[in-house]
Amino acid sequence: QVQLVESGGGLVQAGESLRLSCLASIHNFALHSVAWFRQVPGKERAFVAGIAWRGGVTYYSDPVKGRFTISRDNAKSTAFLQMNSLKPEDTAVYYCAAGTGIGSTTMMSRKAYPFWGRGTQVTVSS
Repeated sequence: QVQLVESGGGLVQAGESLRLSCLASIHNFALHSVAWFRQVPGKERAFVAGIAWRGGVTYYSDPVKGRFTISRDNAKSTAFLQMNSLKPEDTAVYYCAAGTGIGSTTMMSRKAYPFWGRGTQVTVSS
């Protein structure tokens, strides 16, 4: 049974940092691309960052470029999202997603990912 479990969310002040983790119970984790999405009430789940299975190529949405860094440790079946210089508009539930066969053309699409975690809340106060 595939399972993704996020951790590391919390309440921080603007300008501070958080590091999210996504522990995956997936066979051949190294063959899966992994992404982080976020969602606020009333809005669609939006792509934040992704890391491809091949070569570890990374992708970021414009609002987080230069502030967030996605990484992975295949030996530990874990992906990370380092979030620096947090802003109140980063407040959301953050979800980890994984899937195979995902490359540059589909990395940012929710529909490309069959596996999802339950999310972790990140709240940034001003």
